[in-house]
Amino acid sequence: MKCPGQDTKYWKEDAIFEERCPRCSAVIEFFKDDTSRKCRVCGKRVVNPHMDFGCASYCQYAEQCIGTLPDEYLQKRDDLMKDRVAVEMKRYFKSDFRRIGHAARVAQYAEEIGRQEGGNLSVILCAAYLHDIGIKNAEEKYNSTAPKYQELEGPPVARGILEKLGAKEELIKEVCHIIGHHHHPGGDESLNFKVLYDADLITNMEEEKKDKLKKDKSFDRERLERIVDNSCMTPSGRMKAMEVFGNAIDFQGKNIPSK
Repeated sequence: MKCPGQDTKYWKEDAIFEERCPRCSAVIEFFKDDTSRKCRVCGKRVVNPHMDFGCASYCQYAEQCIGTLPDEYLQKRDDLMKDRVAVEMKRYFKSDFRRIGHAARVAQYAEEIGRQEGGNLSVILCAAYLHDIGIKNAEEKYNSTAPKYQELEGPPVARGILEKLGAKEELIKEVCHIIGHHHHPGGDESLNFKVLYDADLITNMEEEKKDKLKKDKSFDRERLERIVDNSCMTPSGRMKAMEVFGNAIDFQGKNIPSK
């Protein structure tokens, strides 16, 4: 059975149209299901500007449906994966809005830090959305949310989600590796790990501060300073922490390498 969007019996008058070649301005005739056409004048291959490749970014049958995707779209495929992962994370946690919100904030900070540091945002954001995905199984199996149980239970769940979405094995392996020890950095971590670690650290401290203020408890400013000075793994993570907490702390910049 054909995808309805590509089945000619559902086509309308605009299924065949003309576009100008961006190189020589010659007229190129496109059919709706053409992924690209070669200009008959200059030979440039032009991507169909009207084609919606949205489902093709994650569907395992994409090539059977519409043929080989253009190179420039394939480059975006991993990046688009993060949006699908975010949806699956929300489905997994269902009405647990606190954990959904936590993952979303970690992803937000991770994206900002990752852009500054030059990390692989596909890996970073998938790891950010899924970093605590093992917490449900940890509670059910061990009656605990301790980091060691989250790290034990998280990778299998994350792998199942990523495989379902058709992620590349290389991406799956790195994301699961990060999730499997995201609370316990080693001596030689990747940049992607460091970005996720800093984003999670900032989010955890931010939530701790809010919880204590709600209970009219004083917040330990010196402790916060120590954590950031000694634990942030990237210069951009430190700068983000300064932005988030403003004048609440006075950073000394210990153990923060310069770019």
